[in-house]
Amino acid sequence: MRLSGKVAAITGGARGIGHATAVKFAAEGAKVAVCDINPQLTQQTLATIRSAGGEAEGYSVDVTNKQQIAAMVDHVMAKWGRIDCVVNNAGIVMDAQLRKMTDDQFDKVIDINLKGVYNCTRAVVDIMLAQQSGVILTTSSIVGLYGNFGQTNYAASKFAVIGMTKTWAKELGRKGIRANAVCPGFVATPILKQMPAQVLSDMAKKVPCGRLGLPEEVANVFAFLASDEASYINGAVISVDGGMTL
Repeated sequence: MRLSGKVAAITGGARGIGHATAVKFAAEGAKVAVCDINPQLTQQTLATIRSAGGEAEGYSVDVTNKQQIAAMVDHVMAKWGRIDCVVNNAGIVMDAQLRKMTDDQFDKVIDINLKGVYNCTRAVVDIMLAQQSGVILTTSSIVGLYGNFGQTNYAASKFAVIGMTKTWAKELGRKGIRANAVCPGFVATPILKQMPAQVLSDMAKKVPCGRLGLPEEVANVFAFLASDEASYINGAVISVDGGMTL
């Protein structure tokens, strides 16, 4: 198992890509801290992991709340003694065209999608520095690369985390810490499943692979990047979009 002996903290870990990533990491041998604001979904993710023989703990973490993040980190260190990987996956959308977007919509998306990534990474970086090893992974989006109609706030946040990822790769690479970002395209998460079937069909037609992606397909990339097999990948921005942006 490629993540045997490693400890990973995954934000937004109870649904969609985060859930799939938590399950995948555990299946690959990692001890997983599932961090989410939804306790019911967190318990469901833990049950899935444990029923398959994996090891995981759940934590109530709002990524805008530094106290909750610190409590999670302290508990993980007390239980497992290290943190090898953080997957910054928690995020929201609050879409509106620029002229209709409210300050509250803009600020909430930036606080969670951007500052939340900073908060969580800042909380673990000293641990990784002391270990002289670690992996920082962040869920960006193809929207962060190319923009998207009605998503000023989301595009700004997802573009910005790419900038932070590249900065951290430069700052921390010589200290044994790698930082990489993954940019999913249209992925069949619970958010997309709420859309009308025709809309989903039209989205799939835009993808050269001819279908929407699966959360597990993004999780597979995260698992590779977290492993020692990716030991020379640092500062990368990897699109997982079925060729949609070609």
